[in-house]
Amino acid sequence: MNAFTSFDPEQLDQPTLHRHLLAAIAPRPIGFASTIDALGNVNLSPYSFFNVFSSNPPTLIFSPARRGRDNSSKHSLENVQEVPEVVLNVVNYPMVEQMSLTSTEYEKGVNEFVKAGLTPVESSKVRPPRVGESPVAFECEVDQVIPLGNGPGAGNLILCKVVLLHAQNQYLNSGFPDTQKLDLVARMGANWYCRASGAALFEIPKPTGKKGIGVDQLPESVRNSTVLTGNDLGRLGTVEKRPESETIQALVQNEALQHQLRKEQNLNERQKLLHIYAKEVLHQGDTEQALSILLFADQIGLKREI
Repeated sequence: MNAFTSFDPEQLDQPTLHRHLLAAIAPRPIGFASTIDALGNVNLSPYSFFNVFSSNPPTLIFSPARRGRDNSSKHSLENVQEVPEVVLNVVNYPMVEQMSLTSTEYEKGVNEFVKAGLTPVESSKVRPPRVGESPVAFECEVDQVIPLGNGPGAGNLILCKVVLLHAQNQYLNSGFPDTQKLDLVARMGANWYCRASGAALFEIPKPTGKKGIGVDQLPESVRNSTVLTGNDLGRLGTVEKRPESETIQALVQNEALQHQLRKEQNLNERQKLLHIYAKEVLHQGDTEQALSILLFADQIGLKREI
């Protein structure tokens, strides 16, 4: 069992708790919020307390927290209380430094579009402009503001109904935003960000429309294998049913399998090789074949100490 250190929020000061939360709950998408006050002054600020919470009605939420140092409220919050509209722009890698610059605590009335060299584009249904450089922007009406407290660090949930969505054509694929093209960034703890592109992206086949057998239905020798990881077991658990005995027995004639077995005569080592081979097959995308190999290994007496 891994060792843990526990922290009681009641025993931590606000900056320390804030640091724990933001480092552990990550990556967080960034809502680049454009707002406007009653006098027409535009504000542009990034918030990583942001996400989508409903598609019917289409609802986004972001939360400008009260400042930790002096308990003052953010200009974005003040603006939506005056003009209940906002544009939430997503942030990708080509604009991440400009986005970061807008997090500077400029005085009220300073236009961060100008400070960061970003392009304001007139919105169609709301008064705040959207960010021209953003790959996707959501024009929103503010439905509700829910204060979560009055002290430093207290959030204010701003519930936003999407009334219009804009997406740059270069980031679309078959009419939808393309994950690989978007090159989105997300907020981590301290000064860290992460980039959702290249090797950082991976796919997991979802068990949508079917019921996997689950990890609990795998043999004990498979569940306790030191070769297979939790991720491997999770993938094996998506198989809808265990392979038939005929399928498993047919593996005896599989040349690749026989090649693995010829590498080692020691029973335990041969069985461990089967787990290694099954792992390779699993990572190649053939989940049922991998499970068949593991069941074959189990049938020939795989020991728990593998």
